[in-house]
Amino acid sequence: MAEGNLTTLEVPSGKDLGVSSSQIHSHLELLAEMGQSFASTGDLNESLYKAVERITESVDAEGGALFLIDDTGAYLDCLACVGPTEITGLRLSHDQGIVGHSVQNNEGRIVRDVSKDPNFHQGVDEQTGHTTKSILCAPMSVKGERIGAIELINKRTNDGLFDSNDLNLLQVLASSAALAILNARMSAALVEQERVKRELELAAEIQRSLLPEDGDIDFPIKGVNLPARTVSGDFYDFYPLDDGRIAFTLGDVSGKGMNAALLMAKTASLLRCLGKSIKEPGRLLAIVNDEICETATRGMFVTLVHGVYDPACGYVRLANAGHEPPLILSTDGTFKAIDAEAPPLGIAPSILGEESFPETDFNLDDGKLFVFTDGVTEGYIAENVELGIDGLKDILTAPDAPAMAEVLSSIAEKIGGFGNALRDDVTIIGIDDELAAHTLRTPDLNSKPSATELLGEELMRLRVSAKANRLRLIRNAVRETSEFCGFSKTDVGDIVLAVDEACQNVIRHAYGGKGIGDISIELRQRSDAMIVMIRDFADPVDISKVKPRDLDDIRPGGLGTHLIQEVMDEVDFLPPPIDGGNLLRLVKKIKG
Repeated sequence: MAEGNLTTLEVPSGKDLGVSSSQIHSHLELLAEMGQSFASTGDLNESLYKAVERITESVDAEGGALFLIDDTGAYLDCLACVGPTEITGLRLSHDQGIVGHSVQNNEGRIVRDVSKDPNFHQGVDEQTGHTTKSILCAPMSVKGERIGAIELINKRTNDGLFDSNDLNLLQVLASSAALAILNARMSAALVEQERVKRELELAAEIQRSLLPEDGDIDFPIKGVNLPARTVSGDFYDFYPLDDGRIAFTLGDVSGKGMNAALLMAKTASLLRCLGKSIKEPGRLLAIVNDEICETATRGMFVTLVHGVYDPACGYVRLANAGHEPPLILSTDGTFKAIDAEAPPLGIAPSILGEESFPETDFNLDDGKLFVFTDGVTEGYIAENVELGIDGLKDILTAPDAPAMAEVLSSIAEKIGGFGNALRDDVTIIGIDDELAAHTLRTPDLNSKPSATELLGEELMRLRVSAKANRLRLIRNAVRETSEFCGFSKTDVGDIVLAVDEACQNVIRHAYGGKGIGDISIELRQRSDAMIVMIRDFADPVDISKVKPRDLDDIRPGGLGTHLIQEVMDEVDFLPPPIDGGNLLRLVKKIKG
């Protein structure tokens, strides 16, 4: 009995084989050696060759060949042979020749004179020039499962003919070889399964590394991902932008398995890489869509929501590419869904005929935003009972609802804890604007205009070292942009002077004049003004101490703040960016 398989090989008696006891002992040793060879080597082809070689010697034949049925069942392939002719690689139809006849009927054959047998395939002799006199063939099968056959040619005797004893012996050896091959295949399959399992676990670990780390307890965005399989086709992400806002993404790749996981990883990486410089959600999705269309497997697509949230005022701008409608939960307990206005990514390049996917703007006003995949609403919470959109709303509006992170975890646990395997990945993110209002906003900013008015449309961006000789680059960029916005020559000069003074303050005070660090300049335009965002990456300053000196004080220095406030229409510090530094906003209104 072979290890790992319950099939028992019946060995004929010496009388059945027509051999002596010593020969029986020799044959049993051969069976043991063959089984050990198949079990110990990782090379199946090498084991097949050794088996054919030993069987050919035992039956005292001139040559032998081993044929296996291919995966389709339509052909017999010669995988090993010994003797005067080399036919390894020969392919026969499943019913061709004596080998095919033996496999089809699952019976051994002796052909004492091949010239008189209509099933003999003469093509090999014609190609090799070798003369086949007689053939001995035995099928390889285990409990009716046909694997192939072993064929021997020309007995090493004067007449070159096989007899029934040879056939009995070959049938025993062929049965043993069949069992060994089947076990070897099973063992190889188990090894392959284990390899695939390890690779999937590694892929899952890589996927988990792509998810954002949990922020501080006061961070306004939280997320949960519960894969239905080892790897997931869902993903979410959020990360701070250098203007103090936070970009967020949630997506669902069509299909399951490794292909979906690979497309998920690519899409998530593209969005994070490009999203830090392309802050308009619609334009970002258009660029990523074109890239996915070029490289994704045909028929695969990604439904996705990408947006930008401003914790300073609660403003959100997002684009929805064929995804489940996100839910806005207002402070009065009512919900509003944001339907998709564009198809998923990967359907077709430039499908909208524009440079950007449609965007939706709104203010959370201390409310909450939830973005989720269909695995949430379609997840079972009881036998044949889905959570559904109403069930989700009930959880989100439950009295005494815990903090955002606990709410999201409870949703995942309700679906994942039902006991059955998940139907689909469960992924959800939430934005708590009330939390941001309590932890990130200052009272004077709560009365400021909306983020649309604060930020406007980005025109250009520049990042330079905090050194005095780099300010010329900033002055040139500000001058060109101011002229583009339509300011007069006088106003252009004033704007350049104010920005230059602000940057000098950064170099002198934020960085201590050491020339170590960077300054980031972002120039934006709205319908009535140009906005200049000046950011450093130094330690946050105490805004209450940043004020102009009295004009009656004639000491040198300290009057630059007066100049900036005199030239610009609005000057204010925004809340420090999530990843540190200081952010100054200057606004110069365009005269109508």
